[in-house]
Amino acid sequence: MHSAQDIMSTQAVITKTDCWEPDVSNLVTEDDTPIDSWGAEKQQRLLASSIYCSPPSQKFLAATNVGIFYTLEEPAIVPDVFLSLNVTIPENWWEKQHRAYMVWNYGKPPELVIEIVSDKSGEELGEKLNIYAKIGVYHYILYDPSQQLGEKLLRVHELRERRYEETDRTWLEKVGLGVTLWSGVFEGLHGVWLRWCDRKGNVLLTGDERAQILAEKLRELGVDPDTL
Repeated sequence: MHSAQDIMSTQAVITKTDCWEPDVSNLVTEDDTPIDSWGAEKQQRLLASSIYCSPPSQKFLAATNVGIFYTLEEPAIVPDVFLSLNVTIPENWWEKQHRAYMVWNYGKPPELVIEIVSDKSGEELGEKLNIYAKIGVYHYILYDPSQQLGEKLLRVHELRERRYEETDRTWLEKVGLGVTLWSGVFEGLHGVWLRWCDRKGNVLLTGDERAQILAEKLRELGVDPDTL
């Protein structure tokens, strides 16, 4: 495996020459293998949809089950959710070299990844943790709703000298967002959900939640939103 420093060196070569691009024809960017439970699928969508409905001030890219390629020699690592700041998807995003998050194209790894633990075979505290640290992902967050890895539902890690340290801080200064556990109903399922929040702990609202709040305000004004 290549280190983050190796990757950045490769990126520097590409930038300087401006005429050579790595051959990505053999990379497997999609293989249709993810199999998720209802809870995991909805949890991923809740995180992705709410951040696009209440976006950070800077440009960003959030995705679920999209591969991160950090070297040409290794297969992608595929987090449940990732967030990368100050980047955008290229307009030709259907072309092979842009179908996944290739670190050499974006110039950096994502700032944050989230893994939703479903069983003990996922290596979330083993191989995955080591890979994310090696490629330089600053925040590594584990949500363990069925407590497969211990009593903690939520584990937040920060990168310190290429190694992760677990922290109690849920406000993520580097990305200007926080994470919190929220008890409620999302798309008909009641449970404890991992959600983004602001510094005061207020969750980022989904589009449906925003619409409900607007409908309540209209009713308070004597306007039936169903007639609009």
